[in-house]
Amino acid sequence: MGSGGRAPEALQPPSTMKKQTLQNSEVRAEQVAGNKVPTLKLGLDVHADSIVVVRILDHSGPQPAQRFTPEKFLTWVPTQLGLAEAVHSCYEAGPFGYCLHRQLVALGVHNIVVQPVCLDERHTGVNHDKSDARELALRLDRYVAGNSHALATVTVPTPEQEQKRIPSRQREQFQREVQRATAQGRSLLLSQGFREKGAWWKDSRWNELKPRLPVWLVTRLEAFRRVLAVLNTERATATATLEAAAPAARPKGVGGLSYETIEREVGDWNRFENRRQVASYTGLCGGVSASGRTMQMLSITKHGNVRLRTVLVELAWRLVMWQRNCKLVQKWWHILGNPRSSKAARKKAIVAIARQMAVDLWRWRTGRVKPEQLGWTMVGLEG
Repeated sequence: MGSGGRAPEALQPPSTMKKQTLQNSEVRAEQVAGNKVPTLKLGLDVHADSIVVVRILDHSGPQPAQRFTPEKFLTWVPTQLGLAEAVHSCYEAGPFGYCLHRQLVALGVHNIVVQPVCLDERHTGVNHDKSDARELALRLDRYVAGNSHALATVTVPTPEQEQKRIPSRQREQFQREVQRATAQGRSLLLSQGFREKGAWWKDSRWNELKPRLPVWLVTRLEAFRRVLAVLNTERATATATLEAAAPAARPKGVGGLSYETIEREVGDWNRFENRRQVASYTGLCGGVSASGRTMQMLSITKHGNVRLRTVLVELAWRLVMWQRNCKLVQKWWHILGNPRSSKAARKKAIVAIARQMAVDLWRWRTGRVKPEQLGWTMVGLEG
């Protein structure tokens, strides 16, 4: 290479190449500023203190990732609205709720919230904020182009529906905290040779243990007991609130707590148009692997509402116990009532009952069928 020649692009330092890539993306943005492209897609990887964004202008391919604080991101979004006729965005459902979704919609963005998925489908071992945002942007590009299977969307609840879910979800959180504190105390007891399997913090058991424990351990465990007393009180209050809100008339075996949890997680039964949508929302429908003329049914997807799915499976077991004569239980009784049935077969039967129970609840709550048509025994009916 001559002294006056330019180094080949492949041999330029990585920092120089990165700077040129950023400059090229800025040039492209300036070029379309005066002439809007049809669509702009934003893949968002959302965290508590940052939002990573990857843009796709029409079908030009993903641009370099950008990281913003949540506040700066909301001021940056309006600057993108003039680049395209329509701006689309998506992010995965998570602990951040739907506040960001409502803020984006208010700004004029067509945002969707999608179910969390494995974004490393090629198994490259690379899984970080930028790659996640890039994959979301690519999938959103396909989704906007008409491929409805590219993303599994989540139905965004209204603020009122979201508020109704709080008591049941708080109760679930209290339950987890009780289990965690109980396990921590049990671990301390085990370190001193005391193997406790039950609720060691209850007065009856604690009064037996306390005289046999060293002073320092009594002090630590008393602190745990105070925390557990508060958590148990809060859990009991939340449970009483939910049970009091449940109607008296409901299928036998369906407790007030389970009934209210299902109702609050679903929100509005009328939004489902068919049984497939109900099963999909619960995550109890089976997956499908298709290749050419070969189609294989897979295990349940588990892509739906995990809280609803958990309650429905528990409800299926209670239905078998309390309503053995109903049509749904009788359909699977050849497996559940057979002592020779394997554990796997019983599990499949329970999942099938839970899935159909969700569909039957939808049919009942929307007035499509009456309880007697389903063979249900109802409780709490007057007269």
